[in-house]
Amino acid sequence: METQTGRDAVRRALEAAGAPREIRGFDTPVPSAAAAAEQLGCPVGAIANSLVFTAGEGVVLVLASGAHRVDPRRVADHLGVARRRVKRADPETVLRATGQRVGGVAPVGHPAPLACVVDVALTAYDTVWAGAGDEHAMFPTTADELVALTGGTLLEVADD
Repeated sequence: METQTGRDAVRRALEAAGAPREIRGFDTPVPSAAAAAEQLGCPVGAIANSLVFTAGEGVVLVLASGAHRVDPRRVADHLGVARRRVKRADPETVLRATGQRVGGVAPVGHPAPLACVVDVALTAYDTVWAGAGDEHAMFPTTADELVALTGGTLLEVADD
């Protein structure tokens, strides 16, 4: 039931934004960019990992290309937060902020809007795949659409 709830929230959010998408379900979990890319037959860089970070007193959603790691310092500098105050959120914080569990977090369908940055590296792909609310589902989109859907900002988030 929890799985369907996450997908339903994502589906409703996409429809409300005027961007209905087919949500592709998988028989096996795709909790990582590598697993998702293998299932979809696409480059790992075309997977938009939805990563939640604590940033000061709040949280920020980072939609990062699966091809590299996020440099929290870049996110902190962008947000104007002390570098030491931006850290990966624990699973409980992720669930509380997004209503979704780690491994299946989507860019949309959260209980409340989240501050968001979208990895500029995702613009290199015509189709980007994002989580759809649980670790068994994803949906196709683009980097520009992710910016529009989330109210996010394009940012180079990769570490050097």
